[in-house]
Amino acid sequence: MNTDFTHTTFGNTGLRVHRLGLSASYWPGKKAVYKALDEGLNLFFCYGFDRQMISVLRDLPKSQRENYVIVTGAYNLLIGHPNLRRTLEKRLRQLRTDYIDAFLFLGVTKEKHFTEHVKEELCRFSEEGKVRTIGISTHDRKLAGRLVQEGILSAIMIRYNAAHRGAEEDIFPHLYHYNPGVISYTATRWRHLLRRPRGWAKNAPLPTPGICYRFVLSNPHVDVCLTAPSNIKQLQENLASLQQGPLSEEEMVFMRQFGDTVHQAKKWFM
Repeated sequence: MNTDFTHTTFGNTGLRVHRLGLSASYWPGKKAVYKALDEGLNLFFCYGFDRQMISVLRDLPKSQRENYVIVTGAYNLLIGHPNLRRTLEKRLRQLRTDYIDAFLFLGVTKEKHFTEHVKEELCRFSEEGKVRTIGISTHDRKLAGRLVQEGILSAIMIRYNAAHRGAEEDIFPHLYHYNPGVISYTATRWRHLLRRPRGWAKNAPLPTPGICYRFVLSNPHVDVCLTAPSNIKQLQENLASLQQGPLSEEEMVFMRQFGDTVHQAKKWFM
């Protein structure tokens, strides 16, 4: 595992990536996407509706294409077979690129959703050279752990934060043999880690977004943690926080205690 705090090699792909990846789901503005590029971020996760990010990426010179990593995918529709190829071809056209670096089957909630049809289709994309890396996003940690242990996936996107640490037991111990790329998201647990939960003393400190990202990136098993700022100021603050490096032992104890309190107070949520 070739990792420092801000850069690593994405799984077994050989792709060198910044460990903070950008999502534009909250419409931060094109200036924020350009700022991310200027600051060295090079992994970009996008849906088809992320017009701001797509506009920036498709207008970059072709000569720079090897300098950034595009992650996208087709969403699990739960009923019937999703049209993975139609989604892939649409993303290729939208982004004006010949290939996608990581194409994921998104939102897998049960093992039965990841059918043989889906697996075969993803493998065909890779064989055709239109996709470099295939994988899934899922909340089912047991499924993810088994799939990476079997070498079926070359990338996974999972929830991991101070309140949801189950990946430390269910997924991370199984990564070593095949070394898939790992992307985590919701470092702030949809901002619940930034609010005072029931049972947390009124005079006790609260986490900042920066320490939430540093918690995730302090785990070397996570290659990339996605950030989804809503404006350029939030992006700059998140980037600045990384200069503090991994959490100290005291900070780690604080985040785990706070995460446990949040998890217990919000068991009904996700």
